[in-house]
Amino acid sequence: MSKKKQTAREWIDENRERLIEISDAIWEYAELGFVEFKSAKLLADELEKNGFQVEREVAEIPTAFVATWGSGKPVIGIMGEYDALPGVSNKAVPVKDPLIEGGPGHGCGHNVHGVSGLGGALAVKAAMEELKIPGTIKYFGCPAEEMLSGKVWMVRDGVFDGVDACLSHHPSSMNTAGLKSSNANNSVKFHFYGKTAHAAGSPEQGRSALDAVELMSVGVNYMREHIIEKARIHYVIEEGGGQPNVVPDYARVWYLVRAPERDQVDHIYDWVLKIAEGAAIMSGTTHKVEFKKAIYNKMPNRTLSELVITNMREIGAPTYTEEELTFAAKIAESVPRQAKMDSLRKSKVPEWEKYKDVDLVTDILDPWNEGDVSAGSTDVSDVSWNTPTMEFSTTTVVLGTPGHSWTTVATSGMSIGHKSLIFAAKTMAGAALELMTDKDLLKKAQDELKERLAGRKYKSPVPPDAKPPLDQWT
Repeated sequence: MSKKKQTAREWIDENRERLIEISDAIWEYAELGFVEFKSAKLLADELEKNGFQVEREVAEIPTAFVATWGSGKPVIGIMGEYDALPGVSNKAVPVKDPLIEGGPGHGCGHNVHGVSGLGGALAVKAAMEELKIPGTIKYFGCPAEEMLSGKVWMVRDGVFDGVDACLSHHPSSMNTAGLKSSNANNSVKFHFYGKTAHAAGSPEQGRSALDAVELMSVGVNYMREHIIEKARIHYVIEEGGGQPNVVPDYARVWYLVRAPERDQVDHIYDWVLKIAEGAAIMSGTTHKVEFKKAIYNKMPNRTLSELVITNMREIGAPTYTEEELTFAAKIAESVPRQAKMDSLRKSKVPEWEKYKDVDLVTDILDPWNEGDVSAGSTDVSDVSWNTPTMEFSTTTVVLGTPGHSWTTVATSGMSIGHKSLIFAAKTMAGAALELMTDKDLLKKAQDELKERLAGRKYKSPVPPDAKPPLDQWT
């Protein structure tokens, strides 16, 4: 093991309890996107205390920040997320038991995500300082990944300009650095305006905004047959009226449109806009389109994937105590066996059958998913079109359990999540230091990105006059 990696890993070991303390605090805060005030402050303050220069409230987002240490080239970025999800609150126990009934929780493990990046960045700084390694390390505090996509606004406003390569980590059920892409998406709300009337006595004088929402939903659902198979469209009716004997004069529906490529989303989105217009015409209402955000599909990078996996194997994946295995086994009881088998098949992991009775994966897997497209989406994608980027995963989640659920909240707040955090931070630090000191490796990653782009240019999917939707939860 090189001296630089040894120095970084020793720093993480010496500061292990502090990193866990910060992760647990963010887990308890469980703040939603763009209102992660305590979480962002805790991370930014810790970086500042350790000598980083911190620029807060970047891209007009109160909870976005950039922390920088060092000077000159290369510039290596490390990303951290810290937003929670609504309605999945849970105690750090292996049964569904909300910490706050109906409250938010870290159902995607972003308390671990933010602090694995923090630990990685601080450890890189320690090695650079001790061994006089030139270059710049940047930690990007990235809010609102879950639905409002903080990074796309940061990319649009130039926050990631000049970064030579970027690393990120995400809690998952396996230790790997995957090569699959992800779905691009658009998020949009439709407001319909009608006219109130007595629903029985004078319905002819009313114009139902709820009718417009329902007509729109019918139109979109018929449209599904005639768009590409891999597209995904989801919606929720946020406002549907007050009581059934009053024709509702206002209704609102929130749509998310996904597809494997940015231009495919644009095509489907334009169709959805026309359906909304048609619904307004049919119902005699008017409507307003509230664009929320849009993001790209992810650009993988094999060079960075292989780099990360090599570092993972040098460190060795965590092993688990009997208590942790019992905790995981209890959570696994919440997932029907068939659902777990279906999940494994869907993942296409090689020899998936050998994992059917495994709850916590300790293998480190080579990527098997080049060319696949994740059904989900991430704003890491917009970074990946602008600089070589890799978001790797480490075991935090019980295998077979669904994402965005109380099960992830439970494991992210206890020792299983802590082990994932420390393993990821060491992996991040080692990979970043290699990129910092190996010009040929960095160039290889950059050349690969150019090849994958094949002449395509990134154009922000967010209109230049659009503002981050900071009022979503107010």
